[in-house]
Amino acid sequence: MSGSWLVTGAGGMLARDLLARLADDGTPAAGLDRAALDITDPGAVRGALAEHRPAVVVNCAAWTAVDDAESKEDQALAVNGTGPRVLAEACRETGAVLLQISTDYVFAGDGTRPYAEDAPVAPRSAYGRTKLAGEQAVLSVLPERGYVVRTAWLYGAGGGNFVRTMVRLEGVKDTLDVVDDQRGQPTWTADLADLLVRLGTGALAGTAPAGVYHGTSAGATTWFGLTREIFRLLDADPARVLPTTSEAFVRPAPRPAYSVLGHDRWAAAGIEPLRDWRLALADAFPAVVAAERS
Repeated sequence: MSGSWLVTGAGGMLARDLLARLADDGTPAAGLDRAALDITDPGAVRGALAEHRPAVVVNCAAWTAVDDAESKEDQALAVNGTGPRVLAEACRETGAVLLQISTDYVFAGDGTRPYAEDAPVAPRSAYGRTKLAGEQAVLSVLPERGYVVRTAWLYGAGGGNFVRTMVRLEGVKDTLDVVDDQRGQPTWTADLADLLVRLGTGALAGTAPAGVYHGTSAGATTWFGLTREIFRLLDADPARVLPTTSEAFVRPAPRPAYSVLGHDRWAAAGIEPLRDWRLALADAFPAVVAAERS
């Protein structure tokens, strides 16, 4: 088997940064977007693995419309639950490693300290339930070569996200009301891409145990705190950002109040977890602003 990688959901923000990172390393990699590969189709998945013969498959394909999943859970489950199982079964046949991207939404979101990798799961939304089904499928089908990487609050230059939205709104709004009762870890997709490369490399080398890892930045803040930091980096007055509560933005799917994840398991793989979210945001900011204003 070659040392190549296959990335599904290649049109997404994380997948783009991952493919760019692999290209920088000179690692052979193929990216397949939703039009090129339906991960719920066993024949198509087996065909893709037979064509590309990857050593590592990273599943970035997902139903990410959190609110729509509440009324379309069966459709979300097909992508988030059935799709990962199909990929895992194909990887079992070929011997490939599978990295499955998951989410903080598998937890209840009512914690008071960072969720450990083995903390009890209790999703409160359809999206969370479907992503948990994908986790369970990968870990059961591929106990020795299946990896679940939970992440949250992703932003980057390559797609729509909260940071880009706030950059845009700063230029058109005198003040912004932003939720201050949801706490999490803003995570730059380029940082996560680097972490996934290190994990996949460790998996192939036999130094990274299979199982669950948390791929979020260190530290924590609220959406309000993040927006104030965005304004500071824009040389705008952070006092223009005003705190509000989740009740001001009622949505079909409940949002976790506490999405802070622990990172202890990386030590078992000999891999450093991600840096503080503020450091990452400062490094990401020029490219994110340029992408939003282009």
